[in-house]
Amino acid sequence: MSEHDGARLFRETWISSVHKHFPGEPKPGYVTPWDDTPEWERAAAGAVYEQVRQFLDLSEGHAARLTREQKGRFVATCWTAQMFRHFEDPKPGYVADWPDLPKWQQETDADIFEAIEGSPN
Repeated sequence: MSEHDGARLFRETWISSVHKHFPGEPKPGYVTPWDDTPEWERAAAGAVYEQVRQFLDLSEGHAARLTREQKGRFVATCWTAQMFRHFEDPKPGYVADWPDLPKWQQETDADIFEAIEGSPN
C-alpha cells in the first residue's frame, strides 16, 4: 500500500471510529472527509501509517500480540510526534499523553492500529 493510500486508510478509519466511539455529535473537524482534509494532516496521517507499518514489519508480525491499549498508545505517540513536527506550538489536545486522552480517542487510535495491521503491505 502506498503512503498516500495508507494516509487515506488512517483518515477513513479515524472518521468511522469517531462516529462509532464519540459520545454525541462529533465536531465537524473530527469527521472532515479526505478530500477536504488539510495537507499537513494528510502528511501526518501518512507518516503515522508508515510508522505503524514499519513497526509491524520489524516485529515480524509479533506486534499482533500487543494489547489493544498498547496498539492505541503507539498510534497516539506517533501522532504526537507529528504534531510537534508540523506545529511550533501545537494545541494541548494535539499532544496530550495517553492517560489524558478521552476514551473515544483511545479507542479510535487502537482501531487505526488494527486497521493498518489488517491491511495489505
